[in-house]
This record gives sequence, structure tokens and C-alpha cells, in this order.
Amino acid sequence: MREMIKPATGRLGVLVVGVGGAVATTMITGVLAARKGLAKAIGSITQMATMKRQDGKEYPIKDIVPLADLNDIVFGGWDIFADDAYEAAMYAEVLKEKDLNLVKDELKAIRPMTAAFDHNFAKRLNGTHIKSAATRWDMVEQLRQDIREFKAVNGCERIVVLWAASTEIFVPLSDEHMSLEALEKAMKENNTEVISPSMCYAYAAIAEGAPFVMGAPNLCVDTPAMWEFSKKMNVPIAGKDFKSGQTLMKTVLAPMFKTRMLGVSGWFSTNILGNRDGEVLDQPENFKTKEVSKLSVIDNIFEPEKFPDLYGNVYHKVRINYYPPRKDNKEAWDNIDIFGWMGYPMEIKVNFLCRDSILAAPIALDLVLFSDLALRAGMCGIQTWLSFFCKSPMHDFEHQPVHDLFQQWRMVKQTIRGMVGEKEPDYLD
Repeated sequence: MREMIKPATGRLGVLVVGVGGAVATTMITGVLAARKGLAKAIGSITQMATMKRQDGKEYPIKDIVPLADLNDIVFGGWDIFADDAYEAAMYAEVLKEKDLNLVKDELKAIRPMTAAFDHNFAKRLNGTHIKSAATRWDMVEQLRQDIREFKAVNGCERIVVLWAASTEIFVPLSDEHMSLEALEKAMKENNTEVISPSMCYAYAAIAEGAPFVMGAPNLCVDTPAMWEFSKKMNVPIAGKDFKSGQTLMKTVLAPMFKTRMLGVSGWFSTNILGNRDGEVLDQPENFKTKEVSKLSVIDNIFEPEKFPDLYGNVYHKVRINYYPPRKDNKEAWDNIDIFGWMGYPMEIKVNFLCRDSILAAPIALDLVLFSDLALRAGMCGIQTWLSFFCKSPMHDFEHQPVHDLFQQWRMVKQTIRGMVGEKEPDYLD
């Protein structure tokens, strides 16, 4: 019920891991410009989307549930480079200088805290603005102190921590991730093989009562240990991997093939990308983490075990190629081999010339604001309803993730309706 949701009073601190990265600086600049009336929050569900209520009328989502106001957000975070947000945004070259200059003073004031970093998890990055920690547990303690100090200095009532940093190397699920006790023991014993820096950020956030959002495909909060901890601390967790470009297209096209009962024999996807994320993904160990995330989508939608004649032998290939001249302007190609009546083949080709951070920035904002809403609504653990924003939606071992974009959108609306005590309408919404 709406009356059970705590109001969004006071300031909301948004602490971003990778605050100097392309996604973070693009999101921050857009929010700062929007609250000055200098830009529109295009692409943001929380700021622009509407939905019908029981009275049959449409209302902006931000008028249905009490979301934090953009004017109440205070940005901060960590980065392995010491550049302030303005310098970092200039380096990223996503936004034009004239647009950055609209909020230059505010961006200059955002200076990163030293980052918890391990070069072994992102070998292509050589940051110098990093913490010195004897163990992973010490790393967690330093991050917790950072959160407490930022909250106090900036007079924040609540904090949300968002991972918008690079993809870490692939880490398989192991015994150390299966319980909170085992996870804490591994941190204290400094088991750097299975405890990544992102896990330290997540643990620190949850320990401080702050929702944690995983915007990359790293193994992090998608473990029984983190599910246990988030429920113990009554904190929401969400993720993983922003669904912004090529995979967004897949979650639209694949349901169309399935709904029409058209067969698919092959789906080849490749990207060229020149930003820092592309450079990191050029390392095979890091690409494997991303590949697992991107490959999981269409199998789940197609249900090949149920429809073997249509999807029992789909050849699915995903590639990401580092190409510096493109910088943040990613280009994605998809070649889809489909077949129809009597097995006759057809082809669909998609060429998406997208702007990676322009698509990801509103997703990051929405995940932050909805996670904060979930906290105030008393929700904890995995926020399945936020799958809409994620490439590889988090789920426990008893459930399968939902990848169909339109089913995911329905989940968002159902959850919001539940928060305000309304039922889903009988008509298709």
C-alpha cells in the first residue's frame, strides 16, 4: 500500500563505482542538466513513462509512487583515476563540451574516492587512484567508512550504490559464495581468487543498509551468500548488466519469432566498440563474463525443449571487437536466419548504430531510483521486477529469469500497482 511506503524525504546519495566512466558521467551530466531545465530525461522510465490506474486514466509513474526527486540527488563514488567528473567526461567524449559546460561547476565538484581495485580482475586497466588493503575484508571496511563519511558530509538520508565500472574477469560460482558465513571467511582469509572487488563493494553497501545495483555481468550479488545478506539487512539488490543495445533488440525480436511460431536456425551478433569498456572486453577472461550474459537471452525466450522443431538447433554466436576510432559509439550487427512455412529459409539483418552510454545512462538512473523506492517500501533481496533493465536478470536457483521485454515491463507495472494497493486491470495494458 502506498501509505506503507516511507516518503522520499531528504537527500539521496548515489555512489557510483566507476564514477569517472562514460556511463556514470553521462548519467550525472544528464541529471544535473535536467534539474536545471536544460535537458530532458529521455529514455528514463521513472521520469517519462506513464501507466494506467484502476480509474482508467494514465498517470506518470513518478506521480503514482513516491520516487526521489532529481533535485534531492547527491552524486559521488569511486574511481581508479583521480579526474573529477568534468575531466572524466571530457576524456570519455560521449557528450559535447558545450553540453558539459552547462553544468561544469557541479561536475568539477564531483571528485572520486580512491577505488577498491585488483589489476588481476581487469588487466587492461592501470589505475593509480586505488586503495591499499591488506585483505578483502580490510577493503570492505574501507568502503564502508567511505559510505558513512559521504552520507554524513553530504547530509544524505539514504544511499544507493551503483556499479557502473568495467566488466571483471569471469569468476565461477564456488563454495565460498554459497553462504554468508563462507563469504565472510573467504574475505577475512583474503581469498582473492573467488572474492572480486565488486563483491567487496556490494557487501559494504548492504552492510551499510544501501541498495546495491550491479550494472555489469560480474558474478557479484547473484550468489546465495549475497541473497542471504541482503535479506538479513533488509536491503534490495538488483542486476545484472545494463540492457541497452544489442540485447535489448534481442528481447524484442525473439518474442516476436516465438509468438508467430517462426523457426530460428542461427543468430550471429557482433559489435565494435572503442571506449574503455571495449578495451577491457578485449581481454578474453573479461569477455567470457560478458559472453555468458549475452548468450543466455534467447534460449530462455525460445524454450527449445518445448519447441524443438523451431528452436532445437539454434547456432548462437556473440562477438565484441575493440575498435578505438568508434569510442563510445558502438555499432552492432545481427544476422538472424529464420525459417517459416514448410521450412523455407529467410534472413533478417539488423545494423544498430547506437551510443552505448546514451542508452545506458537512463537505465542506471531508473535502477537507482527504483531500488531506493524498493528500500522505502520494505522490499529486500532480489528485485525480480527490475529485470526489465537488465541483460542477465538475477534470479535464485528455484526460478528461471524472464527475458521477454514485454513480460518484464508487465512485471514493473504489476509491482507498482501492488505498492499502491491496486490490482492489474482486466484489459491488456
